[in-house]
Amino acid sequence: MGGMAMVESGEDDLVTPGEFLGEASQLVAGRGAYLSPDGRRIFASLTGRRTVVPPQPGSLDRRATVEVVGHKAHGAVPRPGSVVIGRVTKVMARMASVDIMCVDSKSVREKFTGIIRQQDVRATEIDKVDIYLSFRPGDIVRALVLSLGDARAYYLSTAKNELGVVSAQSIAGATMVPISWTEMQCPLTGQVEHRKVAKVN
Repeated sequence: MGGMAMVESGEDDLVTPGEFLGEASQLVAGRGAYLSPDGRRIFASLTGRRTVVPPQPGSLDRRATVEVVGHKAHGAVPRPGSVVIGRVTKVMARMASVDIMCVDSKSVREKFTGIIRQQDVRATEIDKVDIYLSFRPGDIVRALVLSLGDARAYYLSTAKNELGVVSAQSIAGATMVPISWTEMQCPLTGQVEHRKVAKVN
């Protein structure tokens, strides 16, 4: 029981997404927490209070469970596997930044940032992806949450037919119409712009 002394059930402190909660050798990831890809560390997936719950009596797993109880529990929080709607804020050579607005059709109450990396834009010809021909600032995109990445930003993917740009404005300020998987057209000027277009249901 020597290792259990450091995890008290009354140990509460405020954490934010991406904050380190503990080692997986001593703790189990509960609500509001997730395991790192290497399976060794546990991080917070939302803003709230870190709480450690002792193992159930008779449980074979003697590790306590670490949870994050959100102070805005009624607001939607992105988690791996969630489908999000967001607005592209910045486009760089290897990635696009996104402000997440909705998670699984529910609006968010706090700010979450997403990153679509070059390798996560589409499923085919990944090495030929040009971010500047896929997204522009102001585009509304539908994307899948892959994981919580670096700098407290979620890694997002648009590498499915139904994911990608769902709404975009042309240079002339009109809402563009998708004409192919890779192009949208301005109804005012007829000008065609490149995008990674989401399939419309």
